[in-house]
Amino acid sequence: MKYLTQIRQKIVVFSILTLGLAGSAFAGDDAPGWVTQAAASRIPTYDVKNIPAVVLLDDYAVSVDSNGQLSTTARYAIKILTNEGRNLAIARGFYLTSGSKVTDIDAWLIPPDGKVQKFDKKSVIDMVSDSDDVYNEGRIKAIDATDSAVVGSVFAYSVTTEESPLFYQDQWAFQGRLPTLHGRYSLQLPSGWTASSVTFNAPEIRPQVSGSTYTWEMSGLPPINWEPMSPSVGNLAPRIAINYGPADAKGKTFADWKAVSTWATPFYDSQVIVDDNVAAKARELTANAKTELEFIQAIGTFVQNLQYISIDIGVGYGNGYKPRPSSTVLARGYGDCKDKANLMRAMLKAVKIDAYPIVVYSGDPNFVREAWPSPKQFNHCIIAVRVSDATKSPAVLNDPKLGRLLIFDATDPYTPVGDLPDYLQNSLAVVIAGDNGGLLRVPLMPAEDNKLARTLTVSLSPTGELKGNIREHSTGQASKDERASLRAQSASNYRKLLERWITRASTAAQLVDYKTTDSFADAAFDLNLDFTAPGYGQLMQNRLLTFRPAFVGRRSGTAFSEPKRNTPISLEEEMITETATFDLPAGFVVDETPEALDLKTAFGSYRTTYEVKGDQLVYTRHFETKRSLIPTDKYAEVLGFFGKIRDAEQSPVVLLKK
Repeated sequence: MKYLTQIRQKIVVFSILTLGLAGSAFAGDDAPGWVTQAAASRIPTYDVKNIPAVVLLDDYAVSVDSNGQLSTTARYAIKILTNEGRNLAIARGFYLTSGSKVTDIDAWLIPPDGKVQKFDKKSVIDMVSDSDDVYNEGRIKAIDATDSAVVGSVFAYSVTTEESPLFYQDQWAFQGRLPTLHGRYSLQLPSGWTASSVTFNAPEIRPQVSGSTYTWEMSGLPPINWEPMSPSVGNLAPRIAINYGPADAKGKTFADWKAVSTWATPFYDSQVIVDDNVAAKARELTANAKTELEFIQAIGTFVQNLQYISIDIGVGYGNGYKPRPSSTVLARGYGDCKDKANLMRAMLKAVKIDAYPIVVYSGDPNFVREAWPSPKQFNHCIIAVRVSDATKSPAVLNDPKLGRLLIFDATDPYTPVGDLPDYLQNSLAVVIAGDNGGLLRVPLMPAEDNKLARTLTVSLSPTGELKGNIREHSTGQASKDERASLRAQSASNYRKLLERWITRASTAAQLVDYKTTDSFADAAFDLNLDFTAPGYGQLMQNRLLTFRPAFVGRRSGTAFSEPKRNTPISLEEEMITETATFDLPAGFVVDETPEALDLKTAFGSYRTTYEVKGDQLVYTRHFETKRSLIPTDKYAEVLGFFGKIRDAEQSPVVLLKK
């Protein structure tokens, strides 16, 4: 369902395309005036270690004729600041074979010596946009100048595209991660047409209006540097969402979210085909089901396990929003996200359970904005199953019109019915149910249902060797992470992954054996691990023995090293509990333990305890964070919170020899 969202892409990371220079480039050619003007721009001082290039101009001009046809010209110019920035000297023009075309593409390279190289049409490579798809109507025309580019070069290109839009709507970001000296979006409309816009991630940007031409501009945009646990660029870079058209542009723009639902409903409802094969398969899968939830789980797991294959045909005419008939998907045994949701809906209908498709944005729960009703905000399809009060799950929400809805992603192979992928939780989404549909918020699973509970039972020798057992029981998305890691690795590589984990605690640690148990239907995963760690405790003067009771940490730690922060901090819903029981070495007693810690903040909590029970020390710790977006002016509080945790987990226990 990748074509549900077509945002104007920015060059924000090093290119992963290796196209190779084709065609011809001519030294000594002239560059257009806009290129030479951009090349003459004064560049502010940047930290070149982190910034590969600066965007001199990002200009996107849209012209609409009286029939609603679009002609767009993108003009883009960058100055390369580092060797890594040379990889950005690629021009790209995206088009759909079923509804658009690139009519012109040119590029110019101006190295520091000023000799212009022009890349003409013989330099253009035409390639599929996603090589992983079996069939894809999305294509890219590209010019690759990376072999010729050097530090200090200016690379510029112009791409003109024609298309027939599905909607009189568009969205455009003024920058990616790169600093941008000047960004401009202009829209030329036929007489009598008007345009309006909504601004995200910045104060309102009002257009300059000259006749029927609207122009939105921004200048001097600083870089958006990557920082740990920061929001996505889509939630940081200034962007606009635009509606335009004549007064009677029915079906091309949307007054509210219900209008989005009523527009999309026929696409989906017409493809719910409950033929004999669909009905028979549904009955077969649910033959042993006794409860409503078991019926849903049986069908949901089957659909999850169908192969994901995307074959997009007729996207330019709206088929990117239309699933294939459910009977066809079952017969072929594969489909994309909307095909899977549609098949599951048909099979549930066969056993008299109602369900509805939901469109959502996958990858960023904060991307969709309520202020702009549009199908163009979404890129994924999941399902809402109508359930009775008998079905209990944190993945259930109460809709004022449709009742209790169990939300499920039939595409994610690691998340069972009753749980939700973390990248969808708390997202705004649209349930497609005619006049009863509209915007809803996907449930946020509580931390208690996304938990890792760890138990260590270990013994410490008089020489400092630690050995014993670690047991972990994960639930919810914590179990998904473990399940995905196990399935993605070979047995030997998974073992190495565990070995790296325990050697981060002690370089001499050795994995003795391990066992995993994946309880997929219950969204649970168990890891049982035996280990030894020679020399973990430090014996001093044959009298004192010190060791850290916090032996292992989370699989991925939280690292904040910079004293200042430019972007907000994005925390997830998470809970980790641990109880570690240490059998103390004969002849030693506890002389000193770190001070117990009890931290409470608006975004998280952490506490530790130490208790001596005979010849044992029992150490506990509890870590919990809430899904939060913390502003930069609160960074010191976040830094202090995680800093105190780090210090506490490095603090040793001191044993004294009797």
